[in-house]
Amino acid sequence: MAMTPAPSCPLLCGQPQALQLQRRTKVMAKCISPSAGHSGSTNVLIVGAGAAGLVCAETLRQEGFSDRIVLCTLDRHLPYDRPKLSKSLDAQPEQLALRPKEFFRAYGIEVLTEAQVVTVDVRNKKVVFKDGFKLEYNKLLLAPGSSPKTLSCKGKEVENVFTIRTPEDANRVVRLARGRNAVVVGAGFLGMEVAAYLTEKAHSVSVVELEETPFRRFLGERVGRALMKMFENNRVKFYMQTEVSELRAQEGKLKEVVLKSSKVVRADVCVVGIGAVPATGFLRQSGISLDSRGFIPVNKMMQTNIPGVFAAGDAVTFPLAWRNNRKVNIPHWQMAHAQGRVAAQNMLAQEAEISTVPYLWTAMFGKSLRYAGYGEGFDDVIIQGDLEELKFVAFYTKGDEVIAVASMNYDPIVSKVAEVLASGRAIRKREDRRYVLAHRERILSLHAADLGRHAGAPGTEAKPWGQVPTSNFPGSPTREPESSQCLPWAAWLTSREALAASRCSPPKASAATKGWPWRQDRPCLFSCYWDWSPVGALQHIRHYLKIKTHTFADLCDFHCNWANTREGETGTATECSMPHQEVWPVSAQRR
Repeated sequence: MAMTPAPSCPLLCGQPQALQLQRRTKVMAKCISPSAGHSGSTNVLIVGAGAAGLVCAETLRQEGFSDRIVLCTLDRHLPYDRPKLSKSLDAQPEQLALRPKEFFRAYGIEVLTEAQVVTVDVRNKKVVFKDGFKLEYNKLLLAPGSSPKTLSCKGKEVENVFTIRTPEDANRVVRLARGRNAVVVGAGFLGMEVAAYLTEKAHSVSVVELEETPFRRFLGERVGRALMKMFENNRVKFYMQTEVSELRAQEGKLKEVVLKSSKVVRADVCVVGIGAVPATGFLRQSGISLDSRGFIPVNKMMQTNIPGVFAAGDAVTFPLAWRNNRKVNIPHWQMAHAQGRVAAQNMLAQEAEISTVPYLWTAMFGKSLRYAGYGEGFDDVIIQGDLEELKFVAFYTKGDEVIAVASMNYDPIVSKVAEVLASGRAIRKREDRRYVLAHRERILSLHAADLGRHAGAPGTEAKPWGQVPTSNFPGSPTREPESSQCLPWAAWLTSREALAASRCSPPKASAATKGWPWRQDRPCLFSCYWDWSPVGALQHIRHYLKIKTHTFADLCDFHCNWANTREGETGTATECSMPHQEVWPVSAQRR
């Protein structure tokens, strides 16, 4: 019997105010310290109002801290979502704001805008601002972020050349590029996001990059080339393996970009995205340790070498737990959040440690690229899926270990791999394809009983040539499939003698199995062709194999090159990890 929600149930009736009241948020403390009115001192001072700084302040209040908190920033705006600047250049400051003004007033978090710290005196626990204002602190968080690198070529002083740093920068770039010629220097995340956004605004968009392909150091040659093709299909022109040698102006404003390859590119506006350096120059005489590149080293608790001084965000190097505590710098939004939270917890003596697996995403031309792990120094990339169709997952390995994964249109594999890495378990190179399918296990387990019932059930052996109609499996369409839609059986190895012989017998020939690859020297090979199931054959096959032969795990692994099959798509490819690693595509086509 169908049930109708009672009118008195506001959540089920979809009243937004009721949903707002039911949000699961921590109760936050308010500032009740009698020293709050004294402008010369604060209990906690946070230098930098990016993600790390804001999350630190919020976490303190969430954990019941009710003393004074001062957050200072070079920006003229309250904390905002800086990564969105390159993804949505038209966005206004109020659209980017991470919290409204009322939030800071309500919870007593003071924000000093356009406030530049020039000196930190750790002995007297005092900072000095550019305007001479001095502020004492008890606990200090350093989250100054980074400063963008600029071009050092001839003509670098001409107008209309930008490093995207503020909403005003981003807005002006869009205005200048509309219907005109835009050049982006640098094919990293910022540069490519800007280029993608400007394609619908500018007359032309050109990208200049020193490497052979975009994202090469981060995503590898093959993935970079696939993404480059996506941009080229959207009218972006690339000038690779070259640099800018001169910026030419007309009446003081940019007109041309001259490359070292002698190419001259018309340009009315130029965006420079060639990297950044930590904004830590003000700390050089402070006694707070900096490494040779200017980063602030911290331990797992985000503590610097000075007691009571913590650091977080883009300007730090920290021990990455699942990479044997290797000191790394990871300027990711999600990592800044985690570091700010850990710093706040340790200001309150909670002894928290940073253990987050790095995770990031970007969106270009309506497609989302997700990435987890730390892939610096990878020596191999294993691709599953179809790069040309931009539906793939890429595993980045170093030696025998998977150290990072990236995907497009292959969710939620990146999140699942991040979960495995966070658990402390290493993913070995020979296992990576197994993890492509790991996210299916929850759904598969729901059907285990039905699959057991179907295995050997009357009628399953009725089809000729040892085929099982896919309609016998749960989740399949109700209509009876044609013979070419049936799953051909591999010969089962049911004894140790057969395993020792390492041979399988081929299935009997039929119209449905014609063209299927078969090898006598492999312990097992199970191929399937599936082009119409909304669920996909893979779920059924994996469990059916486990039910049919308990020694399957000892014989070989079943792998597949696709996931989330939908109507109209075709697959598949399978492989056995013993004794070889080849992929065996299925050539039979029904249509």
